[in-house]
Amino acid sequence: MDEPEMQLKGKKVTDKFTESVYVLANEPSVALYRLQEHVRRSLPELAQHKADMQRWEEQSQGAIYTVEYACSAVKNLVDSSVYFRSVEGLLKQAISIRDHMNATAQGHSPEEPPPPSSA
Repeated sequence: MDEPEMQLKGKKVTDKFTESVYVLANEPSVALYRLQEHVRRSLPELAQHKADMQRWEEQSQGAIYTVEYACSAVKNLVDSSVYFRSVEGLLKQAISIRDHMNATAQGHSPEEPPPPSSA
């Protein structure tokens, strides 16, 4: 065989070999194997991220509930100012009645000043 013919056959063999390797490297089962390897390597990290996110969500929900409860308590305090004013008026009235009763019990009217004490 002469040299050019040998080179042509060698080129054909290497081309067929390259094509076979390319087909094998890109075969669907190889792709699935590579996908499986990727999932196996990255799944633990993804599971940890998911657990972290769930924990952060629970903490956030707790904080949101606390803030909503505090806002409700403040709103209720503002709404109860009417009742506080009513209690304040009743306390002033009770003090006035107490002073009147004390003055009556001492024998003089609350409008008159108490008698001077003899010293």
